Amino acid sequence: MTRRDAPGAPPDADALAFLTRPGLTRLWTAVRARLERNGLQPTGTVRLQNLDAQECEALSLLLAKPLTAPNATIRLADLDTRLRASAVGRGLAATLAELGPPLTDRRAARDAAAAERTRLWSTAEETLTATPLGDQLWPRQWLEEIRRSGTLTRQSSRQSSDQSSQTALTTVIQAIQTLATLFPGTGPDSTPTPTPTPATWGRGELATRTTGSAHGLDDGTLLARLVLRGIALAQDVEFPTDAPGRRALWRRASVTPDEVSSTVLTYGLRPTGGTWQETALRERADHHLETHLTLRELRTVRLELTPRTRIHVCENPRIVEAAADAGCTAPLICTSGSATTVVLTLLDALAATGCAFAYHGDFDWAGIALANRVMQRYEATTPWRMNAADYEYLITRSQVHGTPQLSLTGAPVVAMWDPELTPVMEALGIALHEEGALDLLLEDLG
Repeated sequence: MTRRDAPGAPPDADALAFLTRPGLTRLWTAVRARLERNGLQPTGTVRLQNLDAQECEALSLLLAKPLTAPNATIRLADLDTRLRASAVGRGLAATLAELGPPLTDRRAARDAAAAERTRLWSTAEETLTATPLGDQLWPRQWLEEIRRSGTLTRQSSRQSSDQSSQTALTTVIQAIQTLATLFPGTGPDSTPTPTPTPATWGRGELATRTTGSAHGLDDGTLLARLVLRGIALAQDVEFPTDAPGRRALWRRASVTPDEVSSTVLTYGLRPTGGTWQETALRERADHHLETHLTLRELRTVRLELTPRTRIHVCENPRIVEAAADAGCTAPLICTSGSATTVVLTLLDALAATGCAFAYHGDFDWAGIALANRVMQRYEATTPWRMNAADYEYLITRSQVHGTPQLSLTGAPVVAMWDPELTPVMEALGIALHEEGALDLLLEDLG
C-alpha cells in the first residue's frame, strides 16, 4: 500500500479490499479485543500463532516486511504508524471503526458503570435516611443485602446502560418509599409495625400511592420481591418461596393482595354447613350449575363435606361444562391447566376435612407433571382413567375413528402412579387431551 494524497478521507476501494482480505481476519479480531481493553489506545502487542501461507502474505504486505515464521508478535504502535503512513491514512482505532462494527471502550464503560453503581447506592442511602426508616436497623440490613446480592443491578442490566441505571434507581427508591409507608417506626429500638392509616392497604392502592401505577407491586415484579424481602426482615420471618406464603406475608404488613381475580371452577359441591354460602353451593349443585370460587370466598366459607367424600379433579373446563349439561351428580373441581394458588387452596381445605380425590388430566408430559404434583401433594388421591391401559384404549379408539393424531413432544415425565404409563406413551408417541375421554369421564360422574 502507498500513501494517499488526502489523509483523513475515507479509504479508497483498493485499500478497503486489502484490509478486508481473509488473511487479515485473525489480526483484526485480536487487535480489536486488545484495543477495547486498552481504552482504544494502540499500546501493547498481539501474538498470532500457526499462520498459514495466506496470512503470512497478507501480514507481510501490511507491515512492509517479510514474515516466514508460523508465529508473529505485532506491536500495536508499529501497526498504527504503518496504517497512518499507508494508503489507509488513519490510525489503528479509526481503521477498525471504519471496518466495523464500532469499537467499545471497555475501560471507560467499566468506569462509568462503577460510577453509576456508586451513585445508585449513595442515592438509596440518602433516600432511606430521609424516611422514618433511617433510624432503624433492619432497613439498613435490607439495603445491604440487596446491594450484595446484585439482584437489583442484574435485573436492570437487560436494558440499555442509561435505562438500566434509571430503572435500578427508580426501583430501589420506590421500594424504600413503600416500606416507609408500611413501617414508619418510632426509633432505633422500635419493633416495626404496619402503619395504622389506613388500617389495611389494598395492594393496588399501595402501589398507586408509591409508584403511580396500580400494577407496580404485582406478583413477579422486581419491586414486589424487594418489598417482600423488606417485610420479611421487618417481621423477622423467613422469605416465602411460594404464592400462598407471599400472600400471607403481604397480610402481615396489613396489605391485602388481590383475592378476587383468580377463581377455581367447581361443580356439585354440597357442603353440610348451614351458612348462606354453603346453602348457595348446595342449591347451585341441585340445579346443575357450575360455581367459580375466589380466594376471598375460600378464606371465609367453611367447606365441610360428608366424611370421605370422593371428589373428581379434572384439568379442562370442558369436562365441567359437559358434566353440568348431562346433570351429573358427583362433585368435580377443575384445575384449568396448571393448578394455581386458588385451586390448591380449595383442595387443601377439602383434604383437611377428609375428602379423597380422583384425578384425570391430559395424556401429555405437561399433564403427567401436573398429575404428579397433585398426587404428591394429596396422599388420598387416585388416578382416574389415567393408567397405561386407559391410554392405550383411548389411542386405539381414536385411530379406529380416524381421529387425527397429535404428536407427543417434549421431555418425558415419569408417572409416579403407574410405572408402565410413561414407557407406553414414549412408544406410541401420541398426545391425547382430556376431551378424548369425555364420554367415559361422564359415565363415572354419574
